Amino acid sequence: MEDLGKIKKVAVEAAVEAGKYALSRVGCIEEISYKEGVNNLVTDVDKKCEKLIIDKIKEDFPTHSILAEESGNEDGDISYKWVIDPIDGTTNYTHAFPFFCVSIGFFMDGSAKVGVVYEPSRDELFVAEEGKGALLNGKKISVSKNNRVQDSLIATGFAYTIEGKIDNIDDFLTMLRSARAVRRAGSAAIDLCYVACGRFDGFWEKGLAPWDTAAGQLMIKEAGGMVTTLGGDSFDIYKKEILATNSEIHREMMSLLG
Repeated sequence: MEDLGKIKKVAVEAAVEAGKYALSRVGCIEEISYKEGVNNLVTDVDKKCEKLIIDKIKEDFPTHSILAEESGNEDGDISYKWVIDPIDGTTNYTHAFPFFCVSIGFFMDGSAKVGVVYEPSRDELFVAEEGKGALLNGKKISVSKNNRVQDSLIATGFAYTIEGKIDNIDDFLTMLRSARAVRRAGSAAIDLCYVACGRFDGFWEKGLAPWDTAAGQLMIKEAGGMVTTLGGDSFDIYKKEILATNSEIHREMMSLLG
């Protein structure tokens, strides 16, 4: 059994170091390339941040396996897996739009144990550990209490391949007509953390990858919220759709989203 306290410490240190480095490079990116289409960007900073994080993890946990957005899977003991998004919100980052973060999740035997999300532009550090709640800059957070969608601020996102089968437009229009307001800011990891701390009341998205939700979904559960698929099935990070709420509006959002 690994020491979750040490794992959390390493995750926090890695996320903050990578986030501060990314912030220092805003406006001076040296290289932008494309993957899976013209809208899915990767920069030299993404790659540098990912290396910083992996090197930090390997110093203390050399046998653990790692799933990272830019480099894919690294060999190791799959009982202990780190899931990394070095910059969630890369398109925002390339435009110096200050809504991006570093996301690190740790899983033991397939179960989420630690989640860390660092948003450097606001110097906000979200940390969750299974059974111990969720924190924002060291203070306990909890989901909102709104119990009607019409009183709620909802968040969503759109897949890079919006011309393909993964289409969120109809659901977006439905929620625009139903909620107080809908926001689309471009970082699923931050959106999930904002549900956890009560800034958003709910969030849904399709076409996600494991690193988008690895940390944030644990944050919501530990803050008292609910996470499922859009149809209400149990969620895991390898499912490409998510519905995350304060639990009070979960059933209503599920109904609205079909």
